[in-house]
Amino acid sequence: MSNQVKAKKHLGQHFLRDENIAKKIADTLSLEGYDDVLEIGPGMGVLTKYLLKKEITTHVIEIDTESVQYLKNNYLNLADRIYEKDFLKYNLTEIFQEKPFAIIGNFPYNISSQIIFKTLEMRQQIPEFSGMFQKEVAQRICSKEGSKVYGILSVLTQVFYEAEYLFTVPPSVFNPPPKVDSGVLLLRRKPNYKLPCDESLFFKVVKTGFQQRRKTLRNSLKAFNLSDNLKANAIFGRRPEQLSVSQFIELTSLIEKDEN
Repeated sequence: MSNQVKAKKHLGQHFLRDENIAKKIADTLSLEGYDDVLEIGPGMGVLTKYLLKKEITTHVIEIDTESVQYLKNNYLNLADRIYEKDFLKYNLTEIFQEKPFAIIGNFPYNISSQIIFKTLEMRQQIPEFSGMFQKEVAQRICSKEGSKVYGILSVLTQVFYEAEYLFTVPPSVFNPPPKVDSGVLLLRRKPNYKLPCDESLFFKVVKTGFQQRRKTLRNSLKAFNLSDNLKANAIFGRRPEQLSVSQFIELTSLIEKDEN
């Protein structure tokens, strides 16, 4: 293989060096319900090479010019499916049109939440999502109500996807090693991923509720100008972290129907 790529701090690059872990991440995908997979931030292709062995068409998106050049030189069969773009800003329908595809990657920590939010926006095309985050973020996405780390990211992800924390990865297998552990998670889209309530209102209720997570919903949702009748409902005496995903749907439906 030609010259190694130097990790760039401003891009949050930490290159995975452990082949076993790379293979294990590639194996997390079921490959069911789609023919294409998009890897975000492949770097020098440690995970890519295992994806290329599978019965699926692999595409990669990479913002780092040096990494793109390295991939073009070393993965000739991938050359026309390497996109030198910013995942967060790029319109992915230019690659996939309306087709479903999975997402996978060893994600830069500094943009991991934004990657999740973009996935949620495109959920009708993304039945499966697997990858490595900072351990804390992966745990937060997968946590259930009652947990200290349960929050906006947990609820907004789990309303559309089944979220499973798979395994922890130590800093020592990266170059350079990050200062924290990493965690690999898997998201599988729920069969029914359309909300039975107003979607934008749901997002607003969840975000507003958790902005003051120590307060009861009666206090944190004051901006919604709820009727006294509705505020008397016992659900408003609870804090946001005590509500399950389905209770947040129920709460949004109540607010939607509320007559001031």
